[in-house]
Amino acid sequence: MTANSKHDLSRLLPSVDELLRKEGVQTLAHRFGHAVTVEAARFLVDELRSEIAAGTLDESQLTAAIDNAPQELERRLQQFLSYSLRPVINATGVILHTNLGRAPLSQDALRHVAEISQGYSNLEFDLSTGERGKRDVHVSRLFAKLLNTANREVSTIVVNNNAAAVLLALNSLAEGGEVIVSRGELVEIGGSFRIPDVMAKSGAILREVGTTNRTRLADYESTITERTKLLLRVHRSNFQIVGFTEQPSLEELVKLGRKHNVAVMEDLGSGELFDLRQVGVHGEPMIADSLRAGVDVVTYSGDKLLGGPQAGLITGDRELVGKIRSNPLFRALRVDKMFYAALEATLFAYLRADYDSIPALRMLRVSQDELQHRAEHIARQLRISSPQLEIEVVESSSVLGGGTAPGSTLASRALAVRSGKLSSDEMLRRLRQWAMPIIARVEDDRVLLDLRTVEAAQDATIIAALESISN
Repeated sequence: MTANSKHDLSRLLPSVDELLRKEGVQTLAHRFGHAVTVEAARFLVDELRSEIAAGTLDESQLTAAIDNAPQELERRLQQFLSYSLRPVINATGVILHTNLGRAPLSQDALRHVAEISQGYSNLEFDLSTGERGKRDVHVSRLFAKLLNTANREVSTIVVNNNAAAVLLALNSLAEGGEVIVSRGELVEIGGSFRIPDVMAKSGAILREVGTTNRTRLADYESTITERTKLLLRVHRSNFQIVGFTEQPSLEELVKLGRKHNVAVMEDLGSGELFDLRQVGVHGEPMIADSLRAGVDVVTYSGDKLLGGPQAGLITGDRELVGKIRSNPLFRALRVDKMFYAALEATLFAYLRADYDSIPALRMLRVSQDELQHRAEHIARQLRISSPQLEIEVVESSSVLGGGTAPGSTLASRALAVRSGKLSSDEMLRRLRQWAMPIIARVEDDRVLLDLRTVEAAQDATIIAALESISN
């Protein structure tokens, strides 16, 4: 294209104001807002000008682009103004999938969040006295019922995640002092969260003892000095050390702490209130067991095994938890009314022993027979509606995820899908781009949709998506 023809095309290009006066564009401005419509129009004009300068647009193409401008602007505005954070269907078989938001909230939790969020609430107001109250009371009373042991009462406070709980507890109880930790427990979890780094930020001094695979009680005792403020046990939630290993029991560690007047803290990570041994998963310590063993302070997550909202929970000795609560950092890390509402509803389900109302626990407890029945129903439907798909119901292995119970799996059922027209990677991509995105995985060149993490009410969406992308 010659310089003259480029100049002629540029003269045909409307200004932003001219584009905004076109029939249909004014309607978009009323619908989406004037400012964003102007911005979208400016971007479109600039793009067309750049294509003219590059010689990639002729007169007929430019005319078509200008005529189609209202439709193109509408598409861009819809894309720009749609939510980035969207619900998805988790067909990966990973129950506490960190990238997909970990534990889904229960219906009761969602209702209570909506109820509390739509107006004012007594978040920090004592209805009995008419005076200012503390937000802790809404869940601490429930944790007390669930976790109080026969010989001690405990308190609980809430911050925004477990990393914050560990940081706050260490800063409150050990700033300027030493904290003794086994080398085999200096873990790193997702997002490069490392215990040594958190320890440094807290102002406490790390004292490593033992070796990676073997740490004895004597290793702790020989390291205790007048500067020792805490003995810290960290649950290895996302890896295992097996074979030639040794680790003192919690009871032994607590006894040692009492002997030297040093508090014992445990970072449990996942926060188990439901006994996973009921579903065949072993090795995950329960919060109540740690407290019964005499641990002074326990930290754990709200959005993992507990099945509630993202939160960090600190439970333990009333005096120590009170000291943690009085730390100015607590205000910076505390959670708002929506978290308390979701957490309160989740804890009530535990008090009622209504475990199936908590989605993460329901997924853990669903039977293989039920999964098999659902998988066969979906497969039958698709064999009729989409005969071009190869559908097979296969055995699968689900995992808890979220850095929980490494090495433990749950037998599950999955749909193994192959298309004669599409590669497995292309099917995976199209499922991700479906109106309700479906996240699956590929094994043996087949798309696997594990139904343990798919709600039964979502089966119809799975069918509709596979029917559409295969046609």
